Amino acid sequence: MGIVLAVLVAGAAVVAWVGRLGYAAAVVTACVRAAVQLAVVSLVIAWAIGVLPAVVAFLLLMYGVATYTAGRRITKGWAVWWAALPMAAGPVPVLLLLVGSGAARLEGIVLIPITGILLGGCLTATALAGKRAVDELVQRRGEVEAALALGFSPRDAHLEICRRAAAQALVPALDQTRTVGLVVLPGAFVGMLLGGAGPIEAGVVQLVVLVALLAAEAVAVLVTTELVARGRFAADAGQRG
Repeated sequence: MGIVLAVLVAGAAVVAWVGRLGYAAAVVTACVRAAVQLAVVSLVIAWAIGVLPAVVAFLLLMYGVATYTAGRRITKGWAVWWAALPMAAGPVPVLLLLVGSGAARLEGIVLIPITGILLGGCLTATALAGKRAVDELVQRRGEVEAALALGFSPRDAHLEICRRAAAQALVPALDQTRTVGLVVLPGAFVGMLLGGAGPIEAGVVQLVVLVALLAAEAVAVLVTTELVARGRFAADAGQRG
C-alpha cells in the first residue's frame, strides 16, 4: 500500500510539473500533510470518542480550521473570520435535526464523521461562493455602479451582480447527488457495505448524508453571498467593523 501511495503521489507531481500547472510541489506537500494529519487524527479520535468533552473540543477544532481555510480562500486579514457564519449556519441546523430526529446518535463515533462531512462540504461551498462572488463584483464593477446610479442600495446592487456566480458553488453537490449510484459511490455507502451492512441500509444512510450535505451547503452559500453583498469579506472589513 505504501508503494502504491508513493507512486500515485509521484505521478501526480510529475504530471503537474510536466504540464506546468504550477502545483507540483503543492501536490507532494498536500499528500504528506494528509498522511500525517490522518495518522494523528486517527489516534485522537480513537481516544476522544468515549469522552464527551474531548469530542466537543475536537468538533470545535474542526470548525475553526474549516472556517479559517474557507475564509482565506476568499479574502485576507481579519475578514477571513466572517466565514465562521456560513460554516456554522450550514452544519448546525442539519446536525440538530439529525440528532433531534434520532437519525444520528449523540455519540462521538457518529458525530465526528457526520460533522466532518458537513464541514468539508460547507468549506468548499463557502470558499467557491465567496471567491466567485468577490471576483464577479470586481470584474463587473461598472454594472454595480450603474445599479447604484439607478437607486439600488449597495447590498441589492451587489446581490444583483454576484448572486448567480455564487450559486454555482452548489453545482458539485448537485452533481454528486444526481449521479449517486450511477457514477458516484460515496464513502458512507461503501464503508457500510464493507462493514457488513446490507445494501438497502447503506443506501438509506448515504441518502440521508447526501441530502443533509446539500441542505447545509445551500445555507452556507446563501449566507456567504449575503456577507459578500454587505462587504464583509473586503480585506479591511475587520477595521471597518
